[in-house]
Amino acid sequence: MNYAVGILAAILLGISFVLQQGAAQDVPAADFLRLRLVADLVRKPRWLAGIATMIVGQLLAAWMEGHIVLALSAPLLATNLLVALGLAWPLSGQALAVSEVIGALVLLTGVIALSVAQAASPSYGVVGTPRYWPYCGVAVAAIVAGLAVAGWRRSGDARAVLVGAGAGLVFGTQDALTRLVVQTADTHGVAALLTTWPVYTLVAVGATGLWLMQNAFSVAPLHVSLPPMTAMEPVCALLLGAIVFREKMPTSPGMITLQIAGLIALLTGVVLVARAPALTSLHRPSGHRQ
Repeated sequence: MNYAVGILAAILLGISFVLQQGAAQDVPAADFLRLRLVADLVRKPRWLAGIATMIVGQLLAAWMEGHIVLALSAPLLATNLLVALGLAWPLSGQALAVSEVIGALVLLTGVIALSVAQAASPSYGVVGTPRYWPYCGVAVAAIVAGLAVAGWRRSGDARAVLVGAGAGLVFGTQDALTRLVVQTADTHGVAALLTTWPVYTLVAVGATGLWLMQNAFSVAPLHVSLPPMTAMEPVCALLLGAIVFREKMPTSPGMITLQIAGLIALLTGVVLVARAPALTSLHRPSGHRQ
């Protein structure tokens, strides 16, 4: 049941990314990393449709993240890139090439390998403690701020990659916070959320991630802006799962090797799929100002 919910969430998120990027590419370049970018976007029906689709997808993802470990939920959500490819294919009129098919298979293989390593390991170990939350939060915020500043100083594709990577880290943190919020609601009831910090932090983190994502979408097409987001989100979520949730990590050499190979396959698949002509062809209009 949880896996089916996760797949549906990935489908909806993939659709929402294509819709949002299609609207954000028309935003003037002068709006980059400024709040008026959002003011421009809320007047676009396509963007609003993308946000509505994303909200439903995020709610389904929240259910999954609250009931299975982040080592499984985060990689599963990364398959949203395959949905974006599937939607972009008919929109661009480009045929799928062998490299994209291979990339899709590699990405799925990585997700399966991570799942098998987590579920089939004969021995587990735990590290970290929930007391590390403040330190992890400060570390992620510092890295994201550095990526945003670096993106501000650059232009074009480099700007989209840097800000997109920052958005991915924020979304990985959002995944971890979502798990904490759902666990709190399950254990202490929804009313308890109003007196605890995670739900308010989740709202702030989610808004920050959304803002950074729109900025990345506004300066480059999906094949540039989406991969760093898709790649960094599961990496961050997996690390936070191990550090602050003390999720069980495989300790046998074989399962550790499988998990590392799965993560490498996941990241490699993301890059291969993202280079698809279908995504590359979804360029911004020629009138877009740099």
